[in-house]
Amino acid sequence: MQDDPRIRIAARTVDRRRPTLWYKDAIIYQTHVRAFFDSNNDGVGDFPGLTEKLDYIEDLGVSAIWLLPFFPSPLKDDGYDISDYCAVNPAYGTLDDFRTFVEAAHARGLRVLIELVVNHTSDQHPWFQRARRAPKGSPERDFYVWSETGHEYDEARIIFIDSEISNWTWDPIAKAYFWHRFYSHQPDLNFDNPLVIREVKNILNFWLDLGVDGFRLDAVPYLIEREGTDGENVPETHRVLKMIRAEVERRNPDCVLLAEANQMPKDTLPYFGNGDECHMAFHFPLMPRMFIAVAQEDSTPIIEVVESTMRLPENCQWAIFLRNHDELTLEMVTEDERDYMWQFYATHRRLRINLGIRRRLATLLDGDCRRIELLNSLLFSMPGTPVLYYGDEIGMGDNPFLGDRDVVRTPMQWSADSNAGFSKADTVALYLPPVMDPLFGYQAVNVEVQKKIRSSLLNWMRWVIRVRNAHQAFGRGDFRFLHPENRKVLAYLRCFGEETILCVANLSETMQAVQLDLSDLAGCIPIDLFGGCLMPVIEAAPYPLTLGGHAFYWLRLLSPEEARSRSDNPQEAMDRPELPAKDRIQGQRPSG
Repeated sequence: MQDDPRIRIAARTVDRRRPTLWYKDAIIYQTHVRAFFDSNNDGVGDFPGLTEKLDYIEDLGVSAIWLLPFFPSPLKDDGYDISDYCAVNPAYGTLDDFRTFVEAAHARGLRVLIELVVNHTSDQHPWFQRARRAPKGSPERDFYVWSETGHEYDEARIIFIDSEISNWTWDPIAKAYFWHRFYSHQPDLNFDNPLVIREVKNILNFWLDLGVDGFRLDAVPYLIEREGTDGENVPETHRVLKMIRAEVERRNPDCVLLAEANQMPKDTLPYFGNGDECHMAFHFPLMPRMFIAVAQEDSTPIIEVVESTMRLPENCQWAIFLRNHDELTLEMVTEDERDYMWQFYATHRRLRINLGIRRRLATLLDGDCRRIELLNSLLFSMPGTPVLYYGDEIGMGDNPFLGDRDVVRTPMQWSADSNAGFSKADTVALYLPPVMDPLFGYQAVNVEVQKKIRSSLLNWMRWVIRVRNAHQAFGRGDFRFLHPENRKVLAYLRCFGEETILCVANLSETMQAVQLDLSDLAGCIPIDLFGGCLMPVIEAAPYPLTLGGHAFYWLRLLSPEEARSRSDNPQEAMDRPELPAKDRIQGQRPSG
């Protein structure tokens, strides 16, 4: 890899000496090493396999890769139960394999984000094994949170209500109860212990030395426990986050921190601090309301939640998503909304878990291509950095007969060959079986076939991503809702510099007409970002548009002078990024 000229190019284009706010323009691709590609045919994906498939990720057009935990672990919680923070699970490769992967990713201009899971460890971690045998009150014992009675912090809710009955678990070796906000095999670390803080800094520096560009901070609302509180969003938590931010900035000012804070908007906003804590946080409240809005054919749920979370520090950004490796959480909705979502998207009890739905995007939407495209149009145009879950770019399915969240963590579907082209191992050796559903399984839905089909979801996604990447207004622009009388239509403006983009989405499955108040933009002429079609000039009167069922528009608003120039020069009329030759040969289909 050291002789690859692309690495030298990457070294010139990625300046690690000062922050670039690169994450505001990014599209993040989330995947699990073990799920992507198996290079040694043992049934488990690995770093050499992931490195081999980097060209696919680069060609998709994304700018960063977020890896789920790949550390040594008993794997009782898919790697979130960590037993060694500074190593690679041998099933996935070695530290040298990781280094090679990072170099290859950087050579392609791709950033690498990994997990920082420090709310808890596995009960097999040497720290816990030492703590449970250490004397009470010793620094080693106090790496974790202990109780003689198991009655403290009784106002804290139980998160995994399907599997846990208490946040305390008796340890027969320590002869005391240990605290855990998640599973009983995941004891929580004690962040009131300075030795824990020191170890977290060591972990950060270890992976920064290996070239990591960012950390997804798992479960940040639960880092600190205090009596008389619900154990979430405790003020002292922000002291820890400021420490983490200061440490990564000292080593790499361009490193990004992405907070997982599954909280209500008012509780999530403080995790940005004054621009000195997390650079980004997942917008959990927005995600279910996009699904509710489409189900109810009403823009109100989206408008209300976005308007309540608009104000962020200048250097901060939301991370927005449709699906991920966990359940579609419904903690951030009302009980009535939760019941509605269950009845609409998960009628069978097997499809639910905890307070959510364990389904992938395509199966949630019954394979309805129009709704899949509509929701992705919102993902790529709403305020925030889009996060795309592996396989959703091809409409990959799930397996509701698997346990826990493994439903949505099956092998990537590369081809119609055995094992979905993921591995040449015997099927019984695979870490999970590939999806074999007749509609969403690998024989019907796979990368190899979709690359060849002009109208495939994969080709559509590649085009939409390229269009988004060509316009900074989507990632950095100001945002303003329009409020048409027809609530089945969602309309908003994205403005950055001299560029203004009008986004209009029909949330209904039937054709809708709408009139938009664009009087302050009178004289501008909309141009379609996908095909370059010039539309009628905007006047002081309400601007009429008609959209087919679940259709959408992305329209750049041109000044009369710029529109006239484009009309006189047909080559400039196509307001879309130039695609590689292989894309032009395969063909792409426009949105809407």
